This record gives sequence, structure tokens and C-alpha cells, in this order.
Amino acid sequence: MSAMKELVVVGAGGLARETRWLLEEINEAGQARYKFSGYVVSDLSKLGDRDSRAEVLGDFDWLCTAERAKRIRAAVIGIGTPAARLRVAEALLEKCPWLEWPALVHPTVRLDRSTCKVARGVMLCAGTVATVHVHFEEFAVVNLLCTIGHESTIGRGSVLNPTVNVSGGVRIGEGALIGTGAQILQYLSVGDGATVGSGAVATRDVPAGTTVVGIPAKPLR
Repeated sequence: MSAMKELVVVGAGGLARETRWLLEEINEAGQARYKFSGYVVSDLSKLGDRDSRAEVLGDFDWLCTAERAKRIRAAVIGIGTPAARLRVAEALLEKCPWLEWPALVHPTVRLDRSTCKVARGVMLCAGTVATVHVHFEEFAVVNLLCTIGHESTIGRGSVLNPTVNVSGGVRIGEGALIGTGAQILQYLSVGDGATVGSGAVATRDVPAGTTVVGIPAKPLR
């Protein structure tokens, strides 16, 4: 096996720590390619009490130097807010073009690997099940115990919180947020930047930029 490459997690909060755990679970399953080096954040002055301060290596300027390029070869985004994920991705794609963005797929994830597509920077967390012809676009996150049906698309930078159920044929747009325990019924679309609240059941398309809550889900006033 080739030497493991050093990887940083962008962010230092709760999801960043879960991202580190995801990487360690992958390595323990014998799929090791990357080794955790530490956390990197965009602004050191904004670190809070819930952040892993002791393991923060530096900010983006620290990371994106010729010296660091020789050692740190990969990154993954451990941030749970879709808009922030997209901002960070764009910033680092420009500032650090050498970085690899591996997809992290927990060993317990079930999906049809012959028909599903998992793009760079995607995170698929423990216990998630996807069936056939599911597309996970760049930097999307599917958290614990989600289920995703046939021919669905999880859009770029979108985030599915734990226990979300996405029925077959659903299209989730770029930077959308699907709250914990929400359900999206079959062949619906959730627009770019939309939010489906925790526990909501979407029975109609959700327009871009709209927040819906409740059963059935309706726009939040």
C-alpha cells in the first residue's frame, strides 16, 4: 500500500470532529488513504468554546503556501451549513488548487456502486442507505441513517441531517438543507438554497430559497 497522504478537516466544530471520526472509521476498515493532520479554519479570531482549538493548525493563508503544499495533500469540509460549505469550497479551490478532495464513505453505507455516482468532497455518514442511480454532487453531506431512493440527486454543497428520507426520483438543489427526520416524497424537487425543516414532510416541490415546515410542509411565514 502506498504511503498515506496528510489531510486537513476544514472547520473545528462538532461536524468537523464527526468528519475526523468518519475518516478514522474508513481507515480502520482497511481503506486507508488519508491521515488526519488537524483542523483548518477561515478565521482564527472566530473560534468559539465549542471548537477544537488545540488541534487547529491555522487559517487558509497558513494552508495555502508552497511549504504546506509539499506535505498536506488533501482536505475535507467539516461544516454543516450549506452556504458556508460552498463558500469554503470556492475559496480553497482557488487558493489551494493542488488539494485533493476525497469522498468519504463510511464502511456501513449501502449503495449500488455500479450505478451511483459520488463526486469529490462528498461525505456519506454511518448507516446511510442509497439504492440505485443516486447522484451525490460535489461537497454534499448525507448524515447518519439517511435513506435515499432510486434516481435521486443530492445537489452540490447540500446537507441532509440525520434520519432524512428521500424517496425515489427526488432532485435536491445546490446548497439546500434538509432538517433532521424530514421526508421528501417521490419525484419532487427541492430548489437551490431551500430549507426543509426538521420533521417536515414535503408533498410538493419546494421553490428555491424557500423554507418549509410542518406536515404537510408549507412555507414558513
